[in-house]
Amino acid sequence: MRRGNLKLTSKSRTISIRFFDDREVRAVWDDESSKWWFSVLDIVGVLRDENDYEKNRNYWKYLKAKLKCGGNQLGSATTQFRFTAPDGKKRLANALDNDSIIELAKSFPAAKASRFIEWFTYSDDTIDGKSKSKAYALFDSSLLDTIEVGTVKSLQQIHAYLFGGLYDFAGQIRTLNTAKGGFQFAMAQFLSESLRKIEGMPESNLDEIIDKYVEMNIAHPFMEGNGRSTRIWLDLILKKNLKLCVDWSRVGKKEYLAAMEKSVSDSAPIKALLQAALTDRINDREVFMKGVDYSYYYEQDNDITG
Repeated sequence: MRRGNLKLTSKSRTISIRFFDDREVRAVWDDESSKWWFSVLDIVGVLRDENDYEKNRNYWKYLKAKLKCGGNQLGSATTQFRFTAPDGKKRLANALDNDSIIELAKSFPAAKASRFIEWFTYSDDTIDGKSKSKAYALFDSSLLDTIEVGTVKSLQQIHAYLFGGLYDFAGQIRTLNTAKGGFQFAMAQFLSESLRKIEGMPESNLDEIIDKYVEMNIAHPFMEGNGRSTRIWLDLILKKNLKLCVDWSRVGKKEYLAAMEKSVSDSAPIKALLQAALTDRINDREVFMKGVDYSYYYEQDNDITG
C-alpha cells in the first residue's frame, strides 16, 4: 500500500461525501490507484459520535500510537489528500482505503463498529449506491448537453439514466397512484395533463423556476427516484436561464425536507432556502459531485420527495 503524500491531478480529484447517521464521511477518488480514499478523522468522528475536529484529531494521534505499540501498521498506511477543513480551507489530511477503514473500525468496540462496517461494506451495492455512481458519471456524459431542458422528456431521460437496469420502470411515467408520508401525489389518471401544464410553465426568473420545480415534485411522475432526478432537472433549468445552479451542500437536509413539505401550500420557504444556496459555478465538478451526494442523502429515510 502506498504511504505518504499523493500529488493530485485535476483528473484524479473527485470528491464524494457519504452520510452515516447524518454525519459526513468524505472521500476522494484516485485514478492512479483506482480506488476511494476516506477521511480518517471523519471515520473517527462517526465511530466516537464526536463532532469536535480537534478532539477527533487528538484521538487519532493517540490511536495511531496505540496501534503502533501493538504491532499494527494501520497508522503508517495513510495517504494524504486535501479535504475542506472546518475553517473552509483545503488542507492535507490522512486518508485510508476501503480495507484499511474496515480495519480501523475493528479497533473500536464492537457495539459501535458493527453497524458502521455493515453500512460501509454494502452501501455501494444497493440500488441507491449503484444509481449514485451513475449520477456521478452524468458530469462527463453527453446527455446533459443534448436534452431539451425543462421538458418532461428531459426528466424522463435523466431518470432513465440514473435508474436504468435498476428499476424496470426507469424513465417511465407511472400509471399507478402513489403517496408518501400521508401525502397523495397527483392522481395517475390526471398525470399526463398535469405534466403537460407543468412543462409549459414559464422559466424566466427564479420564482417561476422554483414554482415549476415544486409542481413537478407534487406531480411525482415516477414510482421512485423523483427527488434525485428532479433536482438535476431543476439545476439544468437554472443553468440555462439564469447561469446559476444550487450548491446543494449548503442546503441542510432537515431544512430542505421541511420546506418541500410546506411547498404544497407555500413555496416561500423553499424559494428562500434555494436562493441562499445559488452559485455561478455551473461547470464545477466538485459542486456537481457534492450536489449528487447531498441529493441522495436527502432521500435516506425520507417520505416527502422520493
